[in-house]
Amino acid sequence: MMRRKREEKELQTAQVSDLCRRRLLGYADSFHELARSYDREFVPETDDREAVLAQRRLWESRQIISGHLEEMAKIMTEAACEVLSFHPMENRKRRLLTQALAEEGIQVESPHYLPREDGRQAVVLTMRTQRGGKVSAEDAADMISVLLDRRLMPAADTPYVVEPDPQSFILEEEAGFLALTGFARATKEDETVSGDNYAVVESERGRVTVMLSDGTGSGERAGKDSERVLDLMEKMLEAGYDIDAAINMVNTALFAAGEDINHPTLDICDIDLYDGSCQLRKVGGAATFLKRGQEVERVAMGNLPLGIFGQMEILPVERRLQDGDYLIMVSDGVVDAFGEEYEDSMGSVIAGIQECSPGEIAERLLRFALCASGGRIRDDMTIGVIGIWTA
Repeated sequence: MMRRKREEKELQTAQVSDLCRRRLLGYADSFHELARSYDREFVPETDDREAVLAQRRLWESRQIISGHLEEMAKIMTEAACEVLSFHPMENRKRRLLTQALAEEGIQVESPHYLPREDGRQAVVLTMRTQRGGKVSAEDAADMISVLLDRRLMPAADTPYVVEPDPQSFILEEEAGFLALTGFARATKEDETVSGDNYAVVESERGRVTVMLSDGTGSGERAGKDSERVLDLMEKMLEAGYDIDAAINMVNTALFAAGEDINHPTLDICDIDLYDGSCQLRKVGGAATFLKRGQEVERVAMGNLPLGIFGQMEILPVERRLQDGDYLIMVSDGVVDAFGEEYEDSMGSVIAGIQECSPGEIAERLLRFALCASGGRIRDDMTIGVIGIWTA
């Protein structure tokens, strides 16, 4: 009995090798020192107004670079110092797990618990099929859920299939909410490519981030601009930047390019599927609507598009979502279709919708927008709908 308790209390850790840690910390110090070299007070070197303005712009660019270098140094330091703590699975459960899955043709090795910051525990294990076949990770997670009496699902970045070659899998506790998305688009008449683009990013920590970007103007150039914004955002988030830091990095890249005609918008909805909390961020994006039954709330912010100023402060709007809620994101083309009556007309249409599928809702709203514009598509229209349900 005492031995079993000691096993359950045993805590093991894993971290990057000492060589990698030293290198990362060395890189972080270099970035930190480089940031300090840019971080100086602005002192004009001349009385000429145009020269002072040019010097001021250069100084502001250096301050932006300094801030981003500091952010990179922070991420490297966190990666170097990150320690993964994990508990070995209890002997009885480990034997039950390995024996039961062996009967299904799956070999299990090294099952452990991986504690999360919010008190949850993931399950980490190595699996491979024994008879040359393949099993979906979801099916394996379902079997393990029954055996451990816990609702588990594969993490977003874990392999999709259990194969003959051994692979590591992370099974997270199933979130309390499920999010489904649907989109509908119409390309501006006389154009073949939409200037709007969207992306849905799922993380292994039970978060889903939906992004919508409207490129300046329409056509292929606008489409490439908005696609580039979303591609950069996805790469920044995957690299470990938080959303606000990623927005500022993308904004800086556009601002430094100095293109007066390239100012895409960026509309972000970030949802925690464990507790239903939601953060909305808008950089020039149109209003988002929250539908709860027949009640409709309009959420808008007055920020300018990307690339106009070197630095920006985005204050997210927070909402707590409930079962059956819908979030509706739109591009500027939808706003233009309804004209001055946009808010009232769109709100009334959303309130009266009875469909449940996010895709069907998006298509229905697009049809209303086309009717409101008399069948003309004077600008690209994109409508994204996010539906939230309890799991």
